Amino acid sequence: MGITIHQSICINLLKIGAISNSSVLQIGSAGTIQSRAEMYNTGGYTKPAPPAEPLGQDAVIESAPDDVPLVPLSGPT
Repeated sequence: MGITIHQSICINLLKIGAISNSSVLQIGSAGTIQSRAEMYNTGGYTKPAPPAEPLGQDAVIESAPDDVPLVPLSGPT
């Protein structure tokens, strides 16, 4: 059974708080949503990375306050 949907969508402002790698943002109708994941070897690596070594006694793990992001973010434009 085929269904045809004609849509006209006008969005003046769309504010998205957060979206992650596996999220889907859909505006309108879709018959099927096919997942798509692409991985690229941009560093030209040919073998797996070596296993991580345990932290020594003099290793210091610094933690940021809860209100400071770990990755610097640019302000709104």
